[in-house]
Amino acid sequence: MGLNLTQKIISAHLVSGKMTPGEEIALKIDQTLTQDATGTMAYLEFEAIGIDRVKTELSVSYVDHNLLQTDFKNADDHLFLQTVAMRYGIWFSKPGNGICHQVHLERFAKPGKTLIGSDSHTPTAGGCAMLAIGAGGLDVAMAMAGKPFYLRMPKIVGVYLKGKLMPWVSARDVALYLLSILTVKGGLGKVLEYFGEGVNTLTVPERATICNLGTEMGATSSIFPSDDMTKAWLTAQGRVGDFVELKADQGATYDEVIEVDLSKLEPLCACPSSPDNVKRVADEAGKPVSQVIIGSCANSSLKDLLMVARVLESFGVHPMVSLEVNPGSLQVLENLASLSGLKSLISGGVRLHQAGCLGCIGMGQAPPTGSISLRTFTRNFPGRSGTNPDFVYLVSPETAVASAIKGVITDPRELGDYPQVYLPEKLIINDTLLIPPLSEDEAKKVKIIRGPNIAPLPVFDPLPEDIEGVFLLKVGDNITTDHIMPAGAQILPLRSNLPAISQYVYKNIRADFAKEAMAVKEQNLVVGIIGGENYGQGSSREHAALAPRYLGVRVKLAKSFARIHRSNLINFGIIPLQFEEPQAFESLESGDRFVIKGIREALRSGERRFKIYIEGKGQIWGVGEFTERERACLIAGSLLNLARE
Repeated sequence: MGLNLTQKIISAHLVSGKMTPGEEIALKIDQTLTQDATGTMAYLEFEAIGIDRVKTELSVSYVDHNLLQTDFKNADDHLFLQTVAMRYGIWFSKPGNGICHQVHLERFAKPGKTLIGSDSHTPTAGGCAMLAIGAGGLDVAMAMAGKPFYLRMPKIVGVYLKGKLMPWVSARDVALYLLSILTVKGGLGKVLEYFGEGVNTLTVPERATICNLGTEMGATSSIFPSDDMTKAWLTAQGRVGDFVELKADQGATYDEVIEVDLSKLEPLCACPSSPDNVKRVADEAGKPVSQVIIGSCANSSLKDLLMVARVLESFGVHPMVSLEVNPGSLQVLENLASLSGLKSLISGGVRLHQAGCLGCIGMGQAPPTGSISLRTFTRNFPGRSGTNPDFVYLVSPETAVASAIKGVITDPRELGDYPQVYLPEKLIINDTLLIPPLSEDEAKKVKIIRGPNIAPLPVFDPLPEDIEGVFLLKVGDNITTDHIMPAGAQILPLRSNLPAISQYVYKNIRADFAKEAMAVKEQNLVVGIIGGENYGQGSSREHAALAPRYLGVRVKLAKSFARIHRSNLINFGIIPLQFEEPQAFESLESGDRFVIKGIREALRSGERRFKIYIEGKGQIWGVGEFTERERACLIAGSLLNLARE
């Protein structure tokens, strides 16, 4: 029996384990990427490992999140990141060069290679036939040190595409349609592999959009084959030598198959405040809009922005709308200018920002109070925009520009004929802001520059024999890493300063959580968290595990966990347990005291059921399906402790 594409790449990189869904496997990693919001901590962790130079084929440090330099913190972090890259043999993408996923797709993505990145949208590179996976910063640091990446073998879901998208319907609408089917947790433990004749109608940037938004379904990764479209993309980038044809074998099978007829899709939108709250744009039409932003790692390609430019040559922006554009990369911006698209955007009334993440991560671009904002971003979690409450819709660039013109949510098909958008066969390549690694001899001479915002990593204690603590917080389903560790212009600059950033843990849910947690910790008790389904969805930010650990959190008891967050918890010695009986969730309350006797020995001996005694309420059972490696990490107190051992 033939292999599907995902199985082919995994088998070529398999270090240990078997390709049986659910079994732990270890993969050799070819490439890594970090961005500045997660990279500062990842490189502090890499330094702690004690390796003299990265061991991967290629590693890249991008600066794209913390672009607002309102004081010294972000600027200092950028200098730290650049000197770390110089010292350890890492490419460095300077501020202004663009969003990590867009730039990586342009300059580094290679069919058949493996990539992990300390950003949950790393699967964007699956549009160029990479097996690309989001991970915590410590996992990326270990990969840079030459260690394999561990994960459970995912199920492979084949997404069969047939037909062709109709005018004004885009790749974003394909992803939104799948979100309406799978929801934000339907892809958990799965890779979405696209095949079928419809694949041939989609360019690499369109494929990348679909792979990018697979993250919002909880998928481990998403991937397209490498074909003539891939070759055309790499040729345009001046990298045709990186092309290799890759596809599933004839007769390859999948764990399940989803069929999508592209010709039957229509413009869709994700309504406030979840990426899977999907409706037809036509059903939401007519609602007044005050802000429209086109950008993010999902929709900031040359084709996206050139389409907007061509539309604005015939229409003007509504006077009550702020239409804003965040280019995906310097390359996109330069090519847009050469095709007269930049002039059309400016003449059409666009507010142009620098190439970067910006409002998508809450770094500026907050909408007005009580107003609707349409965005081609990846997430619309409550308050993520910087305004709370907010009313953010996720839409395609086509729906975005149509709505900006009309001043209300608008089905873009109302604009008439789709504009003619022609892309050059060869693009202008400008790598001025992309700094290559130094030689080993030159690298050893580099002194790493650390500003006052760079705090040393704490050393976490190993797991005690017994745990006694307090469940300080109880939350519901689909709690995001934004709930746990908020983003935004105030908090993101503290990513390299654990004592400072820990003061914001659960800030938007329970304002005094950090203070209360430290009070519990001072009593020699641990802090526990109670959660519902899909706990920890969203960003890969390991600070959502690292900062709670700093505050004394050692146990999280939930109905289920999102993949990356669960891994991050284990990496930092927090035990993720699931309710054996989901109804037990209802019996627990914030403030309940608990005891888990003999947990260290139970982990060592391979137990999967853990008895939790709740003061005044009796006992319940938590379940932990841990691998031998995960158990060792929890006992050691962190993955770094384990590595040192």
